[in-house]
Amino acid sequence: MDIHYWIGNSSSQDEQGAAAILVTQLDEFLGGSPVQHREVQAAESSKFRSYFRNGLIYKKGGVESGFRHVESNVYNILRLLHIKGRKHVTATEVEVSWSSFNSGDVFLLDMGKVIVQWNGPQSNRSEKLKAVLLAQDIRDRERGGRAQIGVVEGGDEEDSPELMKIMRAVLGQRSGKLKEAEPDDTPDYHQQTANIKLYNVSDESGKLVVQEVAMQPLTQDLLHSTDCYIVDQGGSSVLVWKGKEASVEERRSALGRAGFIKAKNYASSTNVEVMAEGGESAMFKHLFISWTEKGQTKGLGNVYTTGKIAKVEQVKFDVMELHARPELAAQQRMVDDASGQIWRIEDLELRELHPSSFGQFYGGDCYLVLYTYKRANKLQYILYMWQGRHATQDEITSCAYQAVAMDNKYSGVPVQVRVVMGKEPRHFLAIFKGKLIIFEGGTGRAGVTNPSPGARLFQVRGTHEMNTRATEVPARSSSLNTNDVFLLKTDHTIYLWYGKGCSGDEREMAKAVADVLSRQDKQVVMEGQEPAEFWVALGGKAPYACDKRLQKEETPHSPRLFECSNQTGRFRMTEVEDLTQEDLDQDDVMLLDTWEEIFLWIGRSANEYETKEACNSALEYLRTHPAGRDPDTPIISVKQGYEPLTFTGWFNAWDPHKWSGGSSYEELKQKLGDAASLSQITVVSDSLTNSSNTDYLSDVDLENLLGCSRSGFQRLPKWRQNDLKKKAGLF
Repeated sequence: MDIHYWIGNSSSQDEQGAAAILVTQLDEFLGGSPVQHREVQAAESSKFRSYFRNGLIYKKGGVESGFRHVESNVYNILRLLHIKGRKHVTATEVEVSWSSFNSGDVFLLDMGKVIVQWNGPQSNRSEKLKAVLLAQDIRDRERGGRAQIGVVEGGDEEDSPELMKIMRAVLGQRSGKLKEAEPDDTPDYHQQTANIKLYNVSDESGKLVVQEVAMQPLTQDLLHSTDCYIVDQGGSSVLVWKGKEASVEERRSALGRAGFIKAKNYASSTNVEVMAEGGESAMFKHLFISWTEKGQTKGLGNVYTTGKIAKVEQVKFDVMELHARPELAAQQRMVDDASGQIWRIEDLELRELHPSSFGQFYGGDCYLVLYTYKRANKLQYILYMWQGRHATQDEITSCAYQAVAMDNKYSGVPVQVRVVMGKEPRHFLAIFKGKLIIFEGGTGRAGVTNPSPGARLFQVRGTHEMNTRATEVPARSSSLNTNDVFLLKTDHTIYLWYGKGCSGDEREMAKAVADVLSRQDKQVVMEGQEPAEFWVALGGKAPYACDKRLQKEETPHSPRLFECSNQTGRFRMTEVEDLTQEDLDQDDVMLLDTWEEIFLWIGRSANEYETKEACNSALEYLRTHPAGRDPDTPIISVKQGYEPLTFTGWFNAWDPHKWSGGSSYEELKQKLGDAASLSQITVVSDSLTNSSNTDYLSDVDLENLLGCSRSGFQRLPKWRQNDLKKKAGLF
């Protein structure tokens, strides 16, 4: 559960204090499990704004106006809303005057029966689209769908004469130039780049003490159930963690976060989250190198059972479920069972590898692997760029160049995946059906003879053809591990060394790899029964890893989505909470972090600068992540309309036809501008500008313009009526 309490800019200190107390009481009533969020007007967290998909409206007034019952189908309204924001929109009531306008934002003039959207000449398409959607929401939710909406482009006002008549009738004639565009609020800068610190809140010494205990990278073992902690993200946000066994005084003092913010001289609008042990938010977990839930299963999408000798047995999943369950495909990082065709690019030429050498990758080379498969009878492509650890910079550059050429050849359809040697994703492994061999150095180029390294040692990991690879390691005894299978290749023999902790499945996969590696005689060697020749080939016997297997746990991190855009004139990344397909903006590049992989989703209308900067930002995002992320994490480029299951599975109820049926800003504007929908606008325009009488005005319109009822207006003396009509622009 999440509890948010919202602080208006004009609220009193007493009201703010009362809200904090009530939230604490509600938290205690609910057993301390909710995550608490302190929200300040115009600086709300992305999670809070995500609840209001069509935007937030900041209304004037205090508690008295707040208790008024809002009825739909009521048209006695005249207000001007200043629209800001692109992903999460806010609309603030401002003075109904031309002086409130500026050239960079969008404004809604709401007159009850008619809503006029005025787009500043420097506003961008995304802001215009969000404003149209907000106007439609006001029409449908507050006016029962009966209000009419018109759009005026601030740079081409002469193209909308009827709408400008209405605006001038209400606002008067504009004099002077518009104000310059207001800069957007400070963007949601990468909070991870801040200097993250952990503070301990404890009364163990008899008095309450708050002291710094660690800086990033943070580890979970720093948190003790007997205390409370504050994680400070350099002032961008403050996260409070309450241990289950912490004293009442510690818990209450930790909740007194306002004092911490004041002591640090942080802005009063600083976002604050308060959570109990066991109820940590996804953002909080992302700040730690690893996070283990009590009793969690090990491995995403897999089930493991542990035996007495530290044996970890992996239960296979059914690949046929991947298409039926996209969420499983995303968790397994598998688009299908990898049964398509393969091509490879070598050097500057497109060269097809001989089938006999498929799956053999050399650390001195770079490869392009084009994988083809069908989905709904439509060809789909994945283009893997594999970079050898010892490849030259020229080769890496050539690989990228050829990837662009290949992408263009297939009309931009391929999903592009950057693969660093040793970090191959699961689907890449599955392509080679258990016969992937990675050589530490050398080259696979024709006509090039690799120097003979003597004995070569390969570590084999995997239990079936979907997850097996053999990786060359230094040919030394210390490279061995009692839990795995190793292949030792000498001039005359291949030894299959079976560690005591390996499984029968692993042994079978090692035999298949050995057949690919060489046609030499094979000799099985059990751990503890090695012949002298085996140790001689490894340079002598030496200690090696013989502890019980520690299966690496995959942390159950929630996916995070970021919008990458330069539509405000500078490149920025903004996090989007509670991700849905609706959040994918075709004008931008979106970064989806699933922890094991980074996806770059490229919208159809994203510009080249955004695409280029997003790639650089993905690398910077990994480099600066507070949890010390692996900089070689695969980065996958996905084009709009060609999303693989490994991407769509992270979104609930993905609609593959959305992009063909959705309305753009231009389409929405055209619908609003149809002659039929403007009929009422024309009537209102004529009535507002009629110079002889007020008969054409409805009671509500008359009251909006003149500030009194029709009967009250008619009881006024003639000179007073004319004075009011002149002020309202009716003369």
